[in-house]
Amino acid sequence: QVQLVESGGGLVQPGGSLRLSCVASGIIFSRYGMGWYRHAPENQRELVAVIGRGGSTNVADSVKGRFTISRDNPKNTVYLQMNSLKPEDTAAYYCHAYEVGLRGSEYWGQGTQVTVSS
Repeated sequence: QVQLVESGGGLVQPGGSLRLSCVASGIIFSRYGMGWYRHAPENQRELVAVIGRGGSTNVADSVKGRFTISRDNPKNTVYLQMNSLKPEDTAAYYCHAYEVGLRGSEYWGQGTQVTVSS
């Protein structure tokens, strides 16, 4: 019943932009912090950006100044705006929801592929 569905990935040239979206269903969205992770075949899974229930944000140093995370609670949606893309940003990007609390639940989306290549 719980689903996180990502969209917006694709092939883009270096310096280009993409906006990823993740729509959540089956959860009370406002109770969850939301994050974006990425995983390239030769790298570890990396936390890219996170946004808390109250809207506070943090981004990884590798994408600071280029990526922005935001959320729209009435639409149950979290976004990742990706600008000035580099080849090293190429990865599968995953949406993550986490419920704050001692027994908080967490959920993952299926992922969307981002490829940055000339």
